[in-house]
Amino acid sequence: MAALVDEVTVRIAQIQDLPALVALLQDDVLGRGREQTDDLTPYEVAWDEMQLDPNTEMLVLDLAGRVVGMATLTYSRQLAQQGLRRCTVESVRVASDLRGQGLGQALIQSCLDMARARGCGLVQLSSSNSRSDAHRFYQRLGFEASHTGFKLYL
Repeated sequence: MAALVDEVTVRIAQIQDLPALVALLQDDVLGRGREQTDDLTPYEVAWDEMQLDPNTEMLVLDLAGRVVGMATLTYSRQLAQQGLRRCTVESVRVASDLRGQGLGQALIQSCLDMARARGCGLVQLSSSNSRSDAHRFYQRLGFEASHTGFKLYL
């Protein structure tokens, strides 16, 4: 396990990574039903907008030139908790053929390091109720299931 983690590089995503990022999003029980790779135009539009936002970063795990993991970080400040700066981590994925080898932990550790570097006092994330394996993974890393989230698609 340690050997594979030692071979991976965590870096900021680049536009040429986009097809691999979409494939990672699709390589998932939930993603198979909501992501598509036939037309990358909507993803390119989102990419362009995200690149203009100084409070958004996307990390990738690079294994010998193959993108094998990803996470999106969004930094914000709220009035609550005395203006605590927080980082929201979303779209965490590791290639299905490489899960269970420590890559997800390396990715989350990099997210935490980036959040600390930005002065964040809290890192939060959400995970679908159907992802019990992911919940155990996050709890093992010290995250607490402290809230119930709600969504309303418009």
